[in-house]
Amino acid sequence: MRRKHSEVTDMQEIERILSATNIGRMATSGSDGYPYVTPVNFVFHEGNIYFHCAPLGEKLDNVARDPHVCFEVDIPLAYLDASFEPDRRGCRLHQFYHCVIIRGEASILPNGPVKTAALNALVAKHEPGAAMEPLTEDLPGYAGCNVVQIRPVTMSAKSDLHQNKTPEVLLSLARHLKRGSEPAALDTIRAMGFNPDDL
Repeated sequence: MRRKHSEVTDMQEIERILSATNIGRMATSGSDGYPYVTPVNFVFHEGNIYFHCAPLGEKLDNVARDPHVCFEVDIPLAYLDASFEPDRRGCRLHQFYHCVIIRGEASILPNGPVKTAALNALVAKHEPGAAMEPLTEDLPGYAGCNVVQIRPVTMSAKSDLHQNKTPEVLLSLARHLKRGSEPAALDTIRAMGFNPDDL
């Protein structure tokens, strides 16, 4: 990673980013030679990425031909517009974000305990607090639902929060974000280490 000041190496923080969003994107190698990117609902469970899908489809054909995939998750934060520094050039405008990129190997799970655990982890993530019966192998539709496992080989993460700026610039930036109407401003301010109520 070129901008080391933005790199996230703490595994707890990486897991927090992965748990904070439900949609990730898996890139596979298409039969036409082009990358094929698919958005999927996912869960990070016991060190692997899992998602469920129909038993047929282009992404599964691609995985069967070449299991090497790339999986990406991002969380957009506030956008820094030109009003923060009106004399800035257009190329200096900035989007804050968190992201995780995983290179790994994908496989379709057979029916059994690992598939069942992955499906229940998906339900728990997407339906937090809901009182639902655990999924079991004897439920209708279980056998016809595929679960894909992505086993990470490498994992990198980044939080772009202007960490290379001085404390004075960061404080000024946080105050600027609080004055604006950007929906993600408060999340960005907290990620920068400030309490919005103190600004």
